[in-house]
Amino acid sequence: MSHNTPLSPRPLHHLSDVQRRVLTTRQLRQHGVTASVAAERSRAGGPWQQILPGVHLLHPGPATSEERLLAALLYTASRGQGADGSPPGGGEPHGEAMITGLAALALHHFSSAPPLASLDRIDVLVPRTRRLRATGFVRFVRAGTLPGPQYVAGVPTAPVARALADAVARLTDAVLVRRLLTESVRHGHCEATAVVAELNSARLLSRPHVVDAVDALLAEGRAIAEGRLYDLIRGHHLPEPLWNVELRLPGGPALGGVDAYWRDQAVAVEIDTRAPRQDEEVWRGGFGRKREHLERLGITVVRVTPKKLRETPEEQAAVVRTALIAAADRDPASYVVVLPR
Repeated sequence: MSHNTPLSPRPLHHLSDVQRRVLTTRQLRQHGVTASVAAERSRAGGPWQQILPGVHLLHPGPATSEERLLAALLYTASRGQGADGSPPGGGEPHGEAMITGLAALALHHFSSAPPLASLDRIDVLVPRTRRLRATGFVRFVRAGTLPGPQYVAGVPTAPVARALADAVARLTDAVLVRRLLTESVRHGHCEATAVVAELNSARLLSRPHVVDAVDALLAEGRAIAEGRLYDLIRGHHLPEPLWNVELRLPGGPALGGVDAYWRDQAVAVEIDTRAPRQDEEVWRGGFGRKREHLERLGITVVRVTPKKLRETPEEQAAVVRTALIAAADRDPASYVVVLPR
């Protein structure tokens, strides 16, 4: 068989261009190329190369970023195949594996993430039960429970919050960590609370440079949520409230701050930006106690989350409008002093 001999009588038209350039030894065998022929073609100076154990690049020269990603997934799936040669993970061609870490953030178009071509390692997220050893440019991240992958340019990719946690776990550059975290909410990739939840699960919140970045992340998330609340109220033609005020009893203690307050209707809106690390007991000791106190005074408190403001603004506007209309049928609320916060 010469270098120009067709791979097999079985056609390759069902494969994409990159899939035709990166094939495992098993896939080559299915197309009529024996392991010995594949090894011969992949020798130094040959027309092919073995980019990873059991994974061949069917051209000389450097692999593209697409080819490296596919090779990493194919290598992962090829380790621990079933007796029938099928990959683990419910029949998916790449098994349960997905790209995570900085490579995933590059796929998600993070401007602060290094470009794929510059990465020495590609992190692949796999179940904890998989016995895999890092090799070449492939490095493994293990998890007890895997998230559902998002397909970016056809590549199974970890959701942004999970990819961020896996990237931050290996980063010591405080500036880069901060840029990555703030970009996640500034560009609408995910909510700040989702990122903090993943960082907490990965036990990264004890690292000083991560804590500092999380503070900036939550501040960024709150600013974005406040902007969405402004847009919601004005865009749905709701009455203009008093913005970002503190409520007090006359001559008494502070009752707490709210993000919007309609004095005539005694309706308050509060954006809940609690981090998931704050459990229900902590919530009842802070947010919950304040809400109960205000409602005993006859003030209706509408709690919204950044996620709801982003995903269901019409529904949140309807909730606020209903609360304002219902105020006419309630007993007058206790008088409170309203001060700028």
